[in-house]
Amino acid sequence: MDSITVSRDRVQTRVNEFVRSVYNWMCIGLAVTGFTAWYIAGSPSIMKVISGGMFWLLIIATLGLVFVISGMIDRISAGTATGLFVLYSALMGAMLSSIFLVYKFESIASTFFICSGTFLACSIYGWTTKRDLTSVGGFMMMGLIGIIIASVVNIFMGSAMVYAVISYIGVIVFVGLTAYDTQKIKNMALSQPDGLDGAVVRKGAILGALSLYLDFINLFLMLLRIFGQSRD
Repeated sequence: MDSITVSRDRVQTRVNEFVRSVYNWMCIGLAVTGFTAWYIAGSPSIMKVISGGMFWLLIIATLGLVFVISGMIDRISAGTATGLFVLYSALMGAMLSSIFLVYKFESIASTFFICSGTFLACSIYGWTTKRDLTSVGGFMMMGLIGIIIASVVNIFMGSAMVYAVISYIGVIVFVGLTAYDTQKIKNMALSQPDGLDGAVVRKGAILGALSLYLDFINLFLMLLRIFGQSRD
């Protein structure tokens, strides 16, 4: 076996380990979110607290954690980044606990499987395509900003039609972002220098997991708006 083949095998092993770590942490985050949401939904006393003013505190806390993990990843330890990600997943679960009270469980489960299949297909495309998805990612980020603005405006309008349009556009946006973020993670894995410190690799994996986690959660919520069956 020549040195070039050995080098390629080493790079491929490094890439596989990094990507496996990213998806493992994403799955851990989703599991924490799902369990927390289910547990809190079954506790009327906790739900009562969350439905009050604490819900807005949860929103502020989750937004703050995203900025801390994303913006300060180079200045915090790998253990801190991991802990913050798990904490973020739990807080997100607390925020999403109400879906178990609004939608039928069978509807939530079926939507989760639809979302998983869609997410997997988009990830495979993002990983295998030769096309540079940077422009797609930029366009989808513009769409995301539009969704946020429209959602805020619709809080005051209360339009069912606008709500439906936002949901369908949201699916397209997060499908595109999933493919883009997957390609970005692939490029991140390929650009890792040999012998990189394990803590640095862990922090990169946490950052990648956070991106995919957000894509999955938001895609799931948009699909749930479309396919979800209300308990009413």
